[in-house]
Amino acid sequence: MWKPAGGSIITFSSAAAPRAAAAAVTCLLVTGMLVVTVGHPSSGDPVEPPVAAPGGKVFSAYFRKLTRERRAMSGSARRSAPAGPVERLSPEDLFIAVKTTGRYHRQRLDLLLDTWISKNMQQTYVFTDGEDEKLRKRMGDHLINTNCSAAHNRQALSCKMSLEYDSFMKSGKKWFCHVDDDNYLNVGPLLKLLSQYSHTQDVYIGRPSLERPIEATERLGTTEMKQVRFWFATGGAGFCLSHGLALKMKPWASDGTFMSTAELIRLPDDCTVGYIVEALLGVSLIRSALFHSHLENLGLVSDTHSQVTLSYGTVDNSRNTVHLKGAFSVDEDPTRFRSVHCLLYPDTPWCPSPRRL
Repeated sequence: MWKPAGGSIITFSSAAAPRAAAAAVTCLLVTGMLVVTVGHPSSGDPVEPPVAAPGGKVFSAYFRKLTRERRAMSGSARRSAPAGPVERLSPEDLFIAVKTTGRYHRQRLDLLLDTWISKNMQQTYVFTDGEDEKLRKRMGDHLINTNCSAAHNRQALSCKMSLEYDSFMKSGKKWFCHVDDDNYLNVGPLLKLLSQYSHTQDVYIGRPSLERPIEATERLGTTEMKQVRFWFATGGAGFCLSHGLALKMKPWASDGTFMSTAELIRLPDDCTVGYIVEALLGVSLIRSALFHSHLENLGLVSDTHSQVTLSYGTVDNSRNTVHLKGAFSVDEDPTRFRSVHCLLYPDTPWCPSPRRL
C-alpha cells in the first residue's frame, strides 16, 4: 500500500503490491524528495531508505547510490548520439517547459529568470499552479497558470505535464524539452545534441535515474492487471521529445488523457512519459550523460559549459552542486547557477567580471 502526499490511499492485489508500491516510491524522484529506492523487496536487489538521519554514514551511503546511478547510463537503452548534425536547429525550434509551484516562485524561479531563461524567454514557458502578479509582469503569456493542485503528488504532477504536452502540440515547434525549476538549461549544447536527430523521427532523450527498467502494474480493467517494464528519463534532469514522437503519443497524452494514462500505472509524470513511449509505443529511451539532476554527485561533473542541464540540492545539510571557481563565493551563489551563467555569458551586466571564469 502506498499513500501519496495529499492523495488517497491506493491498494494493490497481494501479488502486485510489493512491485507497485516500490515502483511508485521509486518514481517520486522529484524536487524536494530524496527517495533512492531501487527494485522491490522480492527481487533480491538492495533497497535503500530515504535519506533522513544525520551523519557521514548516511552521506556516504547516498553517494554510493549515486555511483550506481552513473552505471545506469551504460545499460541497454539507446545511446546518444549519431555522428554529425542531421538538421540545423535554432532556439526558435524549441518549446521549453519549466515545471514549478507557487511556493518556489521567489526561491527558485527568480534565479532562473535572472540566468538562463533571460537568454531564452521566447522559447520558455513556465507551468505553475497559481497566479503571480509579479511573475506575470515579467513573463507575460509565457507564464501558464495550470490551476492544477499545488500538492506534490502524482495527480498534480501529471496535471501539469498534461498541459505542457498540449501547449507544445499547439505551438508547432520541433522539439519539446521539459525541465524542473532547479535545473540550469544550457541551450547551446541542447541544440547541438538535438541537431543530431530528426524532429520527425521517434526521439526520446534524457537520463535515467535507475540502473534497471522500472516495473509497474498496469491496470487493464477493474480487476485485471499486468506487469510492465520500461525505462524513463527522470524529470529532475530534464528530457526532450521530438515532434514526430509526440504526435504518436496523442492517444494517451492529448486533451487531458495524459492524466488518465498516469492512473493506469499510478505513477508520476516522468514515469508516465516513459510508459507511453517505451511500453506502449515501443520506442527506446536515448540516454545522454549531458543531463544532470540533484540525484547524482554533481561535484563529479566536469566540462560544465558543455552540459545540457545542471541542478543542485542538499544531502545531510551538505551542498550537492557543481564545483566551479567563479566570481561569486559559495555563500553568494549557493546553487552555482550565477557562476555558471557568468562562465557562459560573461557580458551579463550583473557578472562581476567580463573575463571567462
